[in-house]
Amino acid sequence: MQRVVALIVLLIFALISVADAEELIKKGETLPLQRCIEISALRQPNVRAATSSVDSSRSRVGQSQSNYYPQINLSSGYSRISPVSPDTAVSGSSSSFDQYTSSLWLNQNIYDFGKTSSEVQIQKLNLDSSVSDLENVSQQTIYNVKLAYYGVIQAKHNRIVAEDTVKSTTLHLEQAKGFFEVGIRPKFDVTRAEVDLSNARLNLIRAENAFRIAVATLNNAMGVPEAPDYEIDDNLYFEKYEMTFEDAIDNAYGNRPDLASLVSKRQASEKSIDLAKTGYYPALSGNAAYNWGGEKFPLDDGWNVGVALSFPLFSGFLTTHQVAESRANLNVLTANEEFLKQSIYLEVQQAYLTLRAAEEAIPTAKLVVDQARENLDIANGRYLAGVGNPIEVTDAEVSLVNARTSYIQALYADKVAQASLEKAMGVK
Repeated sequence: MQRVVALIVLLIFALISVADAEELIKKGETLPLQRCIEISALRQPNVRAATSSVDSSRSRVGQSQSNYYPQINLSSGYSRISPVSPDTAVSGSSSSFDQYTSSLWLNQNIYDFGKTSSEVQIQKLNLDSSVSDLENVSQQTIYNVKLAYYGVIQAKHNRIVAEDTVKSTTLHLEQAKGFFEVGIRPKFDVTRAEVDLSNARLNLIRAENAFRIAVATLNNAMGVPEAPDYEIDDNLYFEKYEMTFEDAIDNAYGNRPDLASLVSKRQASEKSIDLAKTGYYPALSGNAAYNWGGEKFPLDDGWNVGVALSFPLFSGFLTTHQVAESRANLNVLTANEEFLKQSIYLEVQQAYLTLRAAEEAIPTAKLVVDQARENLDIANGRYLAGVGNPIEVTDAEVSLVNARTSYIQALYADKVAQASLEKAMGVK
């Protein structure tokens, strides 16, 4: 019975997930890249988790500020008291009575030598770090969506190449059969064309499956695995990315959220040293209370007001070790910040060089496609004229398929390199 209930609950959640996906994406809708990114911002669990972490950090800022305000408490109690006395012990008589107490108590921090203000500043810097972490998660999500989006376009173009190959090999098979029937060509030409067609159909099956996998990958990157069928804008074209390496480095140091997060943590660690040092200083507070008490109502009342100064004389070197720990933590974060800057420099450099290489490869890949297409036309012409052979046609078709696939790969590599450089620079 419990398994049935669990299955029903899972089914309900699955139906809700499908309904949500259908609300975000309509069946047959054409999604541009920006729309896919917006969907991922709404549905990706890691983005929602990072957003909740920001809310948690914001709450800790409020907690640290609470010491600025008075602390007010109200207590009330009842006791039944039967005291032990020599008279009652001898005679056995009881003198039990009721005791009622109530107290309204207030305490206000007056001055603690910067302890509260340091705590507030530390939590605000931690909040800044959480916001930067959220931005980092968002940028990683955007990058994943871009890769998956361009992957779908690449798979779509490869499928088109496979479909065109099936069409051309089918036409070639019909030509070979026609020539064989009139006695111009041998049976070998027909058999060879049939083999080529079977291979082309097999490649088409693989291309179809690769396209479906690419779409599933994009759905997962957007956080809508149950998305209905949709189309995407085909933006797999070459457009030179204008950016110097020096500008890319400057943008990275100024925009990278992971670096900003680490800087905030380092600043918070600096403030932690000041916070640890407050253990050497006294704290001044004020207090007031109004009390009620007695054995019966109405109760007697009274009040008191005062100030208290507490001064730490000796705490077993606790404060000294806390300061030393804070300094060591600061050294760790400072070193991590320098290491991250070096990593960012390398990441930007690699992305920039990869982008330039991808841009340089595209014209050559396009030229190879034109040459392969011309070579196929020549091979087909020679075959129709009776001076060529099917092996020439097959080789020319394979060369064209490889050239078109390489050109698509070059365009895809250029888009991926752009996305990688933008991620390395911290640009959405």
